[in-house]
Amino acid sequence: MALGAAAVSAGLARPARGAEPLRIGVLVDMSGPFSDYSGPTSVAAAQMAVAEFEQVLGRPVEIISADHQNKPDVGSAIAREWFDRRGVEAIADLTSSAVALAVQKLAADRGKVTLLTGPATGALMNESCSRTGFQWVLDTYSNTVGPSRMLMQQGLASWYLIVADYAYGHQMQRDLTRSVVAAGGKVLGASLHPVSTADFSSFLLQAEVSKAQVVGMLNAGSDLINSVKQAAEFGLTQTQKFFLPGAVISDIHALGLAQAQGLLLMNGFYWDRNDESRAWSKEFYAKTRRMPGQIQAGTYSAVRHYLRCCEAAQTVEGLAVAEKMRGTLVDDVFVRGGTIRPDGRLVHDFYVVQVKSPAESKAPWDYYKQVGSIAGSDAMQPLSETRCPYLIKP
Repeated sequence: MALGAAAVSAGLARPARGAEPLRIGVLVDMSGPFSDYSGPTSVAAAQMAVAEFEQVLGRPVEIISADHQNKPDVGSAIAREWFDRRGVEAIADLTSSAVALAVQKLAADRGKVTLLTGPATGALMNESCSRTGFQWVLDTYSNTVGPSRMLMQQGLASWYLIVADYAYGHQMQRDLTRSVVAAGGKVLGASLHPVSTADFSSFLLQAEVSKAQVVGMLNAGSDLINSVKQAAEFGLTQTQKFFLPGAVISDIHALGLAQAQGLLLMNGFYWDRNDESRAWSKEFYAKTRRMPGQIQAGTYSAVRHYLRCCEAAQTVEGLAVAEKMRGTLVDDVFVRGGTIRPDGRLVHDFYVVQVKSPAESKAPWDYYKQVGSIAGSDAMQPLSETRCPYLIKP
């Protein structure tokens, strides 16, 4: 496949004579296990952000997109062509931790910006941090440590983990286990599964036999949907508490409330949170025929903030724009008054939500009820624990 053909142009303005477009790439899984998690709808969210700018620095803004197929070599090859031949200044989303780690290194070497709205591995703001990289929506620490503490305070002290066997799952397992043990709880066991597993019965049987109070599903995309469907069919979701730190609203839509009711999720955005989120989500729905989740809202927010800061810095040079991004509050439908830390992590609040029963839901996509919240300052890994090389003092 020619890499040029992999990129789908989504420009919203025709270039003025002599003005080279400011190009932003959205690199996602378009057809694999994470295509509903982000995929084409993340591209649509980036387009919504661009639509708010007629031009930036006298240049039209263009979104291009491609499918990284969840392969780091494919993602790196596309990113390299975008940077070296297409003039792309920033890449957004990058769902798939392995792809994100590879592309962030490539971007950092070229002084290009990465807007990480899809991946969750904490390595992106630690060992593999970048002065031009930003982790916008979630990470393995924020989505496990805070909610696990909350559940432990409710007396739910024994856990069994079903873990995706790749970087995201491994890091989430480490962060969750550390948090549970530090709070006096126990992780009774864990099962690793490969991507695109069809049959989760053996893993679920081990979780049931463990008699753990909480089963942590440390996976995402179609694997998460299939594992929860099978757990519901076996009746386990009625006898054990299931915690899904990587779930998004499209997963719940795919499961249906009859199977998903009672599940606990960690979320940074819910479309029905307030009047502003409902209005923006209605516009998103008109374009995509589905409601946005935290990944889509995060992509919109990150691209919008990047473009605002290009204007404010009066340049697209990566380090200068990154410095301006860190020094400027993020203010949009995703977060109000959000700050960006020196390691590139956007600080925003999280909401612990429980999936409604069919009887509780009053309208399509009315899926969540909030059962807790965690302030951004409490949700994030403390900077004192950073493993980011440029922040560690010799």
